Amino acid sequence: MTNKLFWENPYLTSLETVVKSVVGDLITLRETIFYALSGGQESDAGTICGYPVIDARKTGSDIEYTIPAGHDLKQGDSVRVEIDWERRYRLMRHHFAAELILELVYRELGEVEKIGAHIAPDKARIDFLWPTNISPLFPKLISQARSLIDQDIEIISAFSDESSQRRYWEVPGFARVSCGGTHLKRTGELGEITLKRKNIGKGKERIEVVVA
Repeated sequence: MTNKLFWENPYLTSLETVVKSVVGDLITLRETIFYALSGGQESDAGTICGYPVIDARKTGSDIEYTIPAGHDLKQGDSVRVEIDWERRYRLMRHHFAAELILELVYRELGEVEKIGAHIAPDKARIDFLWPTNISPLFPKLISQARSLIDQDIEIISAFSDESSQRRYWEVPGFARVSCGGTHLKRTGELGEITLKRKNIGKGKERIEVVVA
């Protein structure tokens, strides 16, 4: 199992570690700070021993990294992992902004069904089954989110079940949500949030979330 240090400290930008396995251009590491695509959140960008990571994917409890063919890495090699911090931080901010808006939507609309989500560095989106234009709800969502941001509350992130690698985030007094992504330390880090509505088909609504 890869030791996922991005959960313990998502603000780490570099790491000295050891190659655990090598199969062609796929490698695994003893521990990692390099997040892999999961739950709609895009992978980090960065390098392992100077080689750009082409792809990062979860495989059971491990993470496999694809690096360029022709590399010279071997099992047991010491390597330095570096991530693109600007991209990571924007992913973290868009991730939490989307999670925050999603929880507020659930509170306002009750039985609304989420049918998709994607977190990218430039924006996040959440898709719902909903029969009418969802944008009249936006002023209320923004106001409620603004209140939580202005309070600058600590965001707790921890295991709910370590043996199965299940995690959650919690804003005390607001919500506790199952999620294995990378999370901010405090709500105040979000800054300004803007929302945009898109109709993506009959009975389907999309909210696009952008942080400044």
